[in-house]
Amino acid sequence: MSASAQIHDNPGWPMTRPVLSVLIPFLRDDPGVLLALLEREALALNGAVELVLLDDGTADPALTARLTAQIDALALPTRLITLPANEGRSIGRNRLASAARGGSLLFLDSDMRPDHDRFLQTWARLTTEQAPAVAFGGFSLLQAPQEARFAVHRSMATKSDCLSHERRALQPEKYVFTSNLLVRRDVFETEAFDPGFSGWGWEDVEWAMRVSRRFAVVHLDNTATHMGLDTVEALAAKYEQSAPNFARVVARHPDFVVAYPSYRVAKKLKVVPGLKAVRPLFKRAAHMTALPVPLRAFSLRLYRAALYAEAI
Repeated sequence: MSASAQIHDNPGWPMTRPVLSVLIPFLRDDPGVLLALLEREALALNGAVELVLLDDGTADPALTARLTAQIDALALPTRLITLPANEGRSIGRNRLASAARGGSLLFLDSDMRPDHDRFLQTWARLTTEQAPAVAFGGFSLLQAPQEARFAVHRSMATKSDCLSHERRALQPEKYVFTSNLLVRRDVFETEAFDPGFSGWGWEDVEWAMRVSRRFAVVHLDNTATHMGLDTVEALAAKYEQSAPNFARVVARHPDFVVAYPSYRVAKKLKVVPGLKAVRPLFKRAAHMTALPVPLRAFSLRLYRAALYAEAI
């Protein structure tokens, strides 16, 4: 742990030996609501689960003070790590794992909300009874905002991400996101997240590709809602960041990506004359609220594929 990191443990931290560590990174978000929801299961868990939070450079003393007070009141054993500057998604998750004590690690994004009141108990029971190498619980949009400005993202996520565990199991490495991901400690120590990824996107899928070559990836129905829906502009910006990461994945795992629609469409678009001039039109169409939402979502997928076509 870096000397510049501030570490705060609540009173319950030193008195427990958990089997499961829930790892929650955040940046400029307040994970207080998530903590309150997880705390509802504390009595049933009886010390079997701990929480480890990483503030990856928010630099907000008021937020830190508020979280510290909340954490001190939790029955769940909890540690808060506060960094003075952002280290990035992959490094942050590796840092969280090094601070955890459980034999299994549950990566849970701060903008997730459990979809039922036995969420942690389900994970703890799976850890104790089966100890899978990797397991993904899935995510939903059951509690996510219904505002019109998020309609395109909702449409895209419903079609491509919020899938049943049976559907996800058909391509187990593809549907692995660190929003609700269980990893056994020895597996994570063998295959950590690649710090060479920067910005947003693909580092979790690339990790899953590597892991799936050596270990089984299990999918189950233990969902949490992803509350962080984006506007078209915000989602397009993330896609722009993700293009170099996508190229990195293609170079490393061509055997996997050849089956992905995003790759197949990008390869077809790569030979289209004048693609760079046409690409902004896809983004513009996604912004047009007069168009049907499915058509706007299709346009944004084309924009992403055009970005990827230039990257590969």
